[in-house]
Amino acid sequence: MFQWRKKKDCGDGEPASDVQKKLPSSAGEDRAILLGFTMMGFSILMFFLLGVTILKPFMLSTQREEANCTIMDTHVKDDWLDCSFTCGVDCWGQGKYPCLQVSVNLSHSGLKAFLHYNEEAVQINPECFYTPKCHRDKNDLLNRALDIKEFFDHKNGTPFSCFYSPDSKPEDVVLIKKYDQMVIFHCLFWPSLTLLGGALIVGMVKLTQHLSVLCEEYTNMMREEAGNNTTQKELQHYRLGRKGRKKEIKGF
Repeated sequence: MFQWRKKKDCGDGEPASDVQKKLPSSAGEDRAILLGFTMMGFSILMFFLLGVTILKPFMLSTQREEANCTIMDTHVKDDWLDCSFTCGVDCWGQGKYPCLQVSVNLSHSGLKAFLHYNEEAVQINPECFYTPKCHRDKNDLLNRALDIKEFFDHKNGTPFSCFYSPDSKPEDVVLIKKYDQMVIFHCLFWPSLTLLGGALIVGMVKLTQHLSVLCEEYTNMMREEAGNNTTQKELQHYRLGRKGRKKEIKGF
């Protein structure tokens, strides 16, 4: 009878564990799970964007090795190259920019090559060091090219670090690599860390909820055992009382 009342108090005859599982999670747990899934979704988006903008061009780009370069000649070509620029909404303008050529000598092979700022400059124009941002002010474009020319003129005869492609187009040398190993490392490390952090948050919340259910089940089981022990003790006292009363009746 006592056991039936205890189950009825817990939920109309349903086990206490089932009642506990049906209880809704707290607001803090819901926010933590939402944060975890948001972090995982953001990391997947980062993987997609960085993969398209950085990782894919890096995989398709020519692998380059480091070497020492020495300036041989720097000059601005007489023929300026055409370019276009925006001057407003639905407005395009035409201009020209100077082509700065920088010739270097590769110390390990003795080959003469054109120096470029990075891999992108090689694709845009294989003869010019770089392509400046196009605009109408030709004097400003020329001054920038002359400043760079003066910088390399001071390095005349002094070796400096550069990168060349030993497999294809060894004559195209770049001053800096646009995508190096550290850039690829950061592109993979931070999204992976965000994905792992989100998964850990969701996993910890789910583990906490599971442990809470187990703890509640254990507590209910201990309460039921304590109730059964109490019932048995009451029955024993009741039986001992009846035996005592029977002995008293027989004594009379």
